[in-house]
Amino acid sequence: MVTLYTDGSSLGNPGPGGYGAILSAYVKGKYHEKEFSGGFRKTTNNRMELLAVIVGLESLTRPGVDVRVYSDSKYVVDAVQKGWLFNWEKKNFTKAKNPDLWQRFLKIYRQHNVQFQWVKGHAGIDQNERCDRLAVEAAEANPKDIDVGFEAVNG
Repeated sequence: MVTLYTDGSSLGNPGPGGYGAILSAYVKGKYHEKEFSGGFRKTTNNRMELLAVIVGLESLTRPGVDVRVYSDSKYVVDAVQKGWLFNWEKKNFTKAKNPDLWQRFLKIYRQHNVQFQWVKGHAGIDQNERCDRLAVEAAEANPKDIDVGFEAVNG
């Protein structure tokens, strides 16, 4: 079982944004952990919350991994657990926000056995707090990268 903690941040929403993710697992009795973060010059909090999950899942090197994702994003967790995402997909994402990221998510999600667990943000959960710091630091670092999926639609 692999554990993935994630968080996203946007200063201004839209504004500069960032994501943070921590992937961890025990392999042959030894604990391994890897952190991911990145930022964009203009994006939204929801996009960064979702991108954190995507980046973490895309970092897995083989298919069929059991993954438990911990996220404080009701948007992400509910979209999957309540089936909204799959309804959006059936309707070709015509009225869904962030279709580019949801399609990217589905591609990697379907390669693994992913379970979601919502956690309360800023509740003292070490990994969630660390992901928040990674996301905020990435957003505050004057990012130059372009969130093409956001800026192409919203300018």
